[in-house]
Amino acid sequence: MVVHKHLPGVSVVMNKAVRTMILALAVTIWGGSPAMATEEPAFTLVKKIGNFELRDYEPVIVAEVTLQGGAERARNSGFQPLADYIFAKDRKGPQIAMTAPVTQAPREQIAMTAPVTQRADSSSSWTVGFTMPAEYTMKTLPAPVNPDVKLVPYPAKRMAVVRFTGGGSAGEMEQARSDLMKQVAALGLTPVGAPVFAFYDPPWTLPFFRRNEVMVELGNP
Repeated sequence: MVVHKHLPGVSVVMNKAVRTMILALAVTIWGGSPAMATEEPAFTLVKKIGNFELRDYEPVIVAEVTLQGGAERARNSGFQPLADYIFAKDRKGPQIAMTAPVTQAPREQIAMTAPVTQRADSSSSWTVGFTMPAEYTMKTLPAPVNPDVKLVPYPAKRMAVVRFTGGGSAGEMEQARSDLMKQVAALGLTPVGAPVFAFYDPPWTLPFFRRNEVMVELGNP
């Protein structure tokens, strides 16, 4: 099993309330012991070829919110209701530890097999998600008060992954998606659903140091 330890990422947020939530996130992560680390979804590394990886992910539960508008705007706006949920700002009970990465998905009219995806389409609805810590189940997680926040369980799956840097612009995302799909095709693999974009680093990280990933679910060989 491979478990990485990184700070979660979100884009630069212009809204004052969202900036406050990002500050709270930084305090939550850095205010404790130096040994603290941010949990990421567990996976087994199957194969690695340069910046291309095949990973088998374990089942996860994701807190999601869906918003209208462009990718970056949705990523920014989606942070606050999810942060309100995990930091217990709008409900009773304990806070939930923040995990990485922050993910996005276009909300399509047909059922999607990849749960957290993003495409550079300004007219889309977008689903922004925080993965819940592995210790929780659907029964033990607090129920969201905000009706826009949904808890969604996703099964285990195999993903093809390419890592890239940058601020998460539409052009950078499209280039990474193209690179991923070319490598998937070259290996004779079968993609299922839309590519997934994941953002790991905080907004003050310089773009060329950021860890971003694009991934797509693979069908049975």
